Amino acid sequence: MRRRALLGAGVAATAMAAATAWALRSDQKPAPVSTLAELRVATGPPGAVYRALGGELVKVLAERFPRSRVSEIQTGASVDNLALLANGGTELGITSLDSTVEGLSLGTPKDVTAVARLYDSWLHVVVLQESPLRTFADLDGRTVAAGAAGSGTRFTFNRLIAVAGIKPALVTATQAESVELLATGQVHAMLSLTGIPTPAVTRLAEAMPIRMIPLDSYDQTMFDRFGELYTPATVPSSAYPGVPATATLTTPNLLLARPELPADVIEIVARALFTERDRIARGHPEANRLNTRTGIATRPVRLHEGALQYFRSVKP
Repeated sequence: MRRRALLGAGVAATAMAAATAWALRSDQKPAPVSTLAELRVATGPPGAVYRALGGELVKVLAERFPRSRVSEIQTGASVDNLALLANGGTELGITSLDSTVEGLSLGTPKDVTAVARLYDSWLHVVVLQESPLRTFADLDGRTVAAGAAGSGTRFTFNRLIAVAGIKPALVTATQAESVELLATGQVHAMLSLTGIPTPAVTRLAEAMPIRMIPLDSYDQTMFDRFGELYTPATVPSSAYPGVPATATLTTPNLLLARPELPADVIEIVARALFTERDRIARGHPEANRLNTRTGIATRPVRLHEGALQYFRSVKP
């Protein structure tokens, strides 16, 4: 069994800091050679980290591309964003790695490239403190808020539900809606695949006692079924007020780009992502995890040529 680690443990901090510092010192702002009439970024729904982080990224890109119409498209999240990339409805999109790999295997999209790896999303199974539910298997036959249509939450938990062999009654709801449903007793639990802390869950934890259901009993089964797309981790007790440390699984998130976009454009996007990390973190602290050492690790999704150019330019 692979070793579980608390958030941030097991990382070569010195190497990461050096790589990030190098990238931050290389704050060049070249004017794009290619003409780009529109640059759209598909993010996520209200209450989600995709939305919080992506919204700040859009502000940064609007400054880097003053002659282009830079805009945000709020979506259900990963699966919706992949569909938009496939049909030309967006130039950039944030997605989870597991849904991206599945989408490519099904031809939706037929091809896509990565700008960078961003941060990891954590599987949340949230219940009220007094709930009798203690294990994921206890959700069998229960009413559960399971993410927005087209979300990575729904995609990933459908996999876990199949592995667990249970049949909960799934309610389609955004993270913000899921919190309201749980708080008012309309569902027994809410599911979320998101960064930590996620705004919607934080607000719920501040309003009433909650806890998370551990998922460590599914570590090996998920690895056997899906390989290294999922990694065991522990949500620290500092993530949410009053919620103890809880074992779970994580999967990486990527910023994706349509492969036909000009390399010089994507190089500027990649450079902005890392050099403006502190600004983007105003939207959500997960952006503080951006660094070139892990940012280049997008396999099995290939990097866009423009992203490769950027990473080569900041290589120590």
